Amino acid sequence: MDDRQRYDRATAALEAPFAVLDMAAMRANAADLVRRAAGKPIRVASKSVRSRAILERVLAMDGFHGVMAFTLPEALWLAAHGFTDLLVAYPTADRRALAELAGDTRAADRITVTIDSAAHLEFVDAAVAGVRPRAEIRLCIDIDAGYVAFGGKFRAGALRSPIREPDTAADLAAAIAKRPGFRLAGLMAYEAQIAGLGDAPPANAVYTRAVRLMQARSARDLLVRRGRIVNAVRHLADLEFVNGGGTGSIETTVREKAITEVAAGSGLFHPRLFDFYRRFSGHPAALFALPVVRRPAQGTVTVLGGGYLASGAPEPSRLPQPYLPPGLRYSPDEGAGEVQTPLLGQAAQDLRIGDRVWFRHAKAGELCERFDALHLVDGDILVESVPTYRGEGRTFL
Repeated sequence: MDDRQRYDRATAALEAPFAVLDMAAMRANAADLVRRAAGKPIRVASKSVRSRAILERVLAMDGFHGVMAFTLPEALWLAAHGFTDLLVAYPTADRRALAELAGDTRAADRITVTIDSAAHLEFVDAAVAGVRPRAEIRLCIDIDAGYVAFGGKFRAGALRSPIREPDTAADLAAAIAKRPGFRLAGLMAYEAQIAGLGDAPPANAVYTRAVRLMQARSARDLLVRRGRIVNAVRHLADLEFVNGGGTGSIETTVREKAITEVAAGSGLFHPRLFDFYRRFSGHPAALFALPVVRRPAQGTVTVLGGGYLASGAPEPSRLPQPYLPPGLRYSPDEGAGEVQTPLLGQAAQDLRIGDRVWFRHAKAGELCERFDALHLVDGDILVESVPTYRGEGRTFL
C-alpha cells in the first residue's frame, strides 16, 4: 500500500479539506533531529507546530526540552496549561501581556522574554511599572547571527537584532544588571542563512556553490564571534542557556562549545522547503487534502481552495506542493487560488470528482493556521484528531 492509499484509507470518513500528521514520519524526523543534536537538548519552536497536543507529544520524547514561543500571549497561554521553560524568541510590544506576566509569579518563573536593545528594556519596564506586587522578569538577549562581508556591502541572514559584537552585548547585559526587577537568563542567535537556507537548491550550479561558500564562512564567523559574545556576557550574568540554530543547521551549531541548546521545529513536519539540504533528509509528515470539484478540460482538475502561500519573499517556492498523486502542477495563469486551484498533468486524467489531492505546505506551522485540527495517522489508521491553535480559538498572529 503506497502513501496515497494509506492516507485515503485512514481518512475515508473525513470530508476534505483537512490536514493530517503522519505519526510514524514525525517520530522518525524527531529521532533524526535528536541524533543530529549530539546530546544537546532541542528546544521546540512552537511556530512550526502550532498544536498544543503535538507540542506535548514532542516534549515527552527524549532529547527535547523547552519551548521557543513566538508571542508572549502564546507563552502565557501555554504556561497556564502546564508548559514550563518557555522562551519568547521575538521581542514583544504587548503592554497588557507584559503586565500579566509581571503580576503572575508562576508564569514569570516559566517564561523568558527576549530583547535586543536598551529601548526594549525601557519599554518593558514602563509597561510593568504599575504592577504591584511585581514578579522578576527573565530576559534573553537576541544576538545578530547574520553573515556580513566586504565591509558591510554583503549580508546574508534575517534582519533581527542590532547586537553583533561582544562589547554591545556586554553593555546591554550591564544595563539589565543595573535595572531592578530583571534577570538576564540567556542568549540566543538564529543563523537563518544556514538553518533556513537549503544548500542543495533546485537552481544553477553557480548559485549552489555560492550558498555553500557563504554558509561555510558564516559558520566559522559564528564559532568565533558567538563564543566571544558569550564569554563577555558571562562576566556579567549567570546564563542558564545559550540557544542557537534551527532545523537546517543543528549539526554545525552544536559543535560550538558556547551553545547549550538548539532550536528546531520545522524538521518535525519536514515541509517542502526542507527538501533542499545535503546534510539531512526527512519524511514528509504534515499534509493537507483538497477535494477535486471540477474537471474543466482534458488533463486538468480543479480542487477546492489551495491558496495557502507561505510567508517570505514571494516566489514559486512559497507555494504548496501538489504531492499525491505525483505529476500534478499548477496552471501558470492561476497558481494556488483562494477558493479553487486548477491542476494540470497526466495524473489528472485518473482523478474524478470527490477524489483527494494531497499537498505539502512550503513551511511547517503555517499549515495549522488554515485548519482547526490535525488528524493523526499511523500506518493506514486514523488514531486521533487533535486541535491546532486555531481549533482552540487561539490566533496569536
